[in-house]
Amino acid sequence: MGIRYNRIENGNKREIVLLKSYPCKYGKCKFCNYIEDNSTDEKEIESVNFETLNEVTGEFKSLEVINSGSVFELPKSTLEKIREVAFKKDITLIYFEIYYGYKNRLSEIREFFKGIDIRFRMGMETFDDDFRINNYGKNFKITEKECEELGKELYSVCLLICAKGQTREMIEKDLELGLKSFKSITVNIFINNGTVVERDEELVKWFVEKYAYLQNDPRVELLIDNKDLGVFEQ
Repeated sequence: MGIRYNRIENGNKREIVLLKSYPCKYGKCKFCNYIEDNSTDEKEIESVNFETLNEVTGEFKSLEVINSGSVFELPKSTLEKIREVAFKKDITLIYFEIYYGYKNRLSEIREFFKGIDIRFRMGMETFDDDFRINNYGKNFKITEKECEELGKELYSVCLLICAKGQTREMIEKDLELGLKSFKSITVNIFINNGTVVERDEELVKWFVEKYAYLQNDPRVELLIDNKDLGVFEQ
């Protein structure tokens, strides 16, 4: 049993929905068990998503849409429903997730939601190419120049920290680069989830002691637990 709708009342106030989608186009991230929420049954996807979106009130004029993949894996009927709800409830800002491979298609979503401020988040996980590719299974490299370019197109990146094999220096560098290049970062402390990636408890202890203050930084969303946003699928 999962929870698919919530209201975030601290910091960046918004409503948030966890929607079902078609299978993630990439689907090879070693740390991800979210893809178990994917479906190829459009009727099932529609039923779950429409029911969830009907809970949106527009209270904060801001909505975050997450799904186990990218916004591009949501069926058109779901995108149309999001748009309909946004205009009906006077929502002026929507956050969507994208995978790196979709970075040149962002204008399609902006065009579809014309009149609404669209902000994209991307799972960078780490700026260390070797660790991202070999330990997290996310097969892309980022140059410094590309990082600057992405910073103009994306609002935020997600960083996944405190996994075995990471070092304090890597995490420090990730935080520094993330805040330098993007308007916002989401920092996820890894929680064991049955995948091959494992949590490093020593790193967690060090990080929480040193960086607890980030919870008060408006540019940072720090997720000590991956259920902190209040939406999850068991």
